[in-house]
Amino acid sequence: MTAHAPLPVTLLTGFLGSGKTTLLNRLLGHAPLTAVVMNEFGEVGLDHRLLEGGKGPLALLTGGCVCCQVSGALAPTLKNLALGRADGKLPPFERVVIETTGIADPAPILDTLLNERWIATRFRMDGVVSTVDAVLGMLQLDGYPEAMRQVAVADRLVLTKTDLAQPGQVTDLVARLRTLNPAAPRLEARWGAVDFTQLLDLDPFGPARKQADVARWLARERYMPVARGTLPAGRTGARHAPGADSPIRGFSLDFAEPLEWERLSAALEMLSAFRPGQLLRMKAIVHVRDRERPVVLQAVQHVRYPPVELEDWPQGEGGADRHSRFVFITDGLEEAFVRKLLGDFTDRMGV
Repeated sequence: MTAHAPLPVTLLTGFLGSGKTTLLNRLLGHAPLTAVVMNEFGEVGLDHRLLEGGKGPLALLTGGCVCCQVSGALAPTLKNLALGRADGKLPPFERVVIETTGIADPAPILDTLLNERWIATRFRMDGVVSTVDAVLGMLQLDGYPEAMRQVAVADRLVLTKTDLAQPGQVTDLVARLRTLNPAAPRLEARWGAVDFTQLLDLDPFGPARKQADVARWLARERYMPVARGTLPAGRTGARHAPGADSPIRGFSLDFAEPLEWERLSAALEMLSAFRPGQLLRMKAIVHVRDRERPVVLQAVQHVRYPPVELEDWPQGEGGADRHSRFVFITDGLEEAFVRKLLGDFTDRMGV
């Protein structure tokens, strides 16, 4: 990693008592040169005393949730870490992990990383990892919207305490997680032990990647198709139907024709502005009119990542597949509304 490369940041979230700190302890053994920003709810923080084995600095945000009361402290904290690393006052850490409280909303944290200019040039979002308690997870998902949202925005889901759960509990929980976030790979951790190569360097478009695996990142085949366009023969659409009892669900949209960038941007701006709490996650690969290369878009609630232009199109059965494909995870947002909104702002949707 060069001195000027933005440092990867992992957001570690999960509901109260789901094993975040235990997982973080093990992660520090795997990647000791990690700076840790811990957000503890309350005036006196205790969880940081449980950390051991890390060689990177630790910053503690106490007195509230990082997404609300102490949100203004995150940018200065990251700035101090970067400056300390640059002048040698801090160890030369190679990445940052932000461990949130069990009730944190990830969106404001992502907003800081993406839209604070000084921060954005020195740090980059690598991925969101959410822990889920295999014993209590179903009860937490049923009782707390925060738990469902933490699952819905995750890039990776880590099931903890599976050794304490009944087999039926794990089976039911996995089925629920598939509904809430079809694309996120699931790993099991016992006492925090997990394959950490599956939790770090997740950004498929980051500088560490030689070639982006767009198909795996988009995982479109796992979502319920709302508009299929001209799908190749034999494609059946969703593998997992959304649960009728959950307002959170994933679905996909296809556009067969190239899209006008200005119109598409206006539609997405309207969607994120008027339904920010209902749009949890969006991923897309887009064929923009008058551009040869595909454009990657993603968003978490109202926070939109900068567009990324790929070197080339993914290869399908008949060569380069230039369809625009969107996947959404929403909370109570009707698929028909999203389809109509995008359709009204573009020339036409392949149906």
